[in-house]
Amino acid sequence: MKSITNEKTKGIFYIICAGFCFALMTFFVRLSGELPTMEKAFFRNVVAAFVSILMLAKSEGGFHIKKTSWPSLFFRSFCGTAGLICNFYAIDRLNISDANMLNKLSPFFAIIASYFILKEKANIIEWITVIIAFLGALFIIKPSFEMTSVYALIGALGGLGAGLAYTFVRKLGKMGERGPVIVMCFSVFSCIVTLPFLILNFVPMTAKQLVFLLLAGASATGGQLNITKAYTYAPAKEISVFDYTQVLFAALLGFLFLGQIPDVYSVIGYVIIIGCALYKWHYNKNQAD
Repeated sequence: MKSITNEKTKGIFYIICAGFCFALMTFFVRLSGELPTMEKAFFRNVVAAFVSILMLAKSEGGFHIKKTSWPSLFFRSFCGTAGLICNFYAIDRLNISDANMLNKLSPFFAIIASYFILKEKANIIEWITVIIAFLGALFIIKPSFEMTSVYALIGALGGLGAGLAYTFVRKLGKMGERGPVIVMCFSVFSCIVTLPFLILNFVPMTAKQLVFLLLAGASATGGQLNITKAYTYAPAKEISVFDYTQVLFAALLGFLFLGQIPDVYSVIGYVIIIGCALYKWHYNKNQAD
């Protein structure tokens, strides 16, 4: 029991660190200004690819990848890349706290995905929190015929991609695959996907924009390594609530440096979604005790 508790504590620590890093990433992406989404996505991933390759080169296992890991690595990379592109698209068009909150629907999507991919069955309480959380997302999306609603919906699709990706991260962790391998495959895959768009629609950057994108990439690398460690230590349903610290960090950065204040409907959505996450976590904790 003590070993399980220690594993969970490590998972919580790493997921909070990831939340701070990812909030910094969205902040720097926004500061990089008017650049194509694919260009931003490429530079976000090229740093992570470089760092993870260096880590693997210096590791004992080198670049060895288990044969059984390849299918899950592909789906983790594909879903993660799709989610990332949607998230970056939303970051440029919404308050960064709204974009982060919609991306944080990922743990609820992960619960659904875990049922089909990992055969980790959720109970009726968890399914109810999933439904209520998605209803809360409607306050942020604010369905209408305006483009803002479309941007928010794309942000929610980013959460879907991230939820599926983290489920495969959990599967790979259970299979014993190393974290840097997972990060490297995802980052290299994303660079390959976004490179043609970068070449065809390249927009020259100022030195400041390049620095901000490199900082976004460095922050994302830290977030990716930490989130990968977190989900290899504990299942999503036990630690995912702490992932919402990212929204708090993003809201603080947006308020202090960008002058962004979420409207009342978005705040209601935040309260509903985070409330569901807190209740689900508390319920699971009591069940375990």
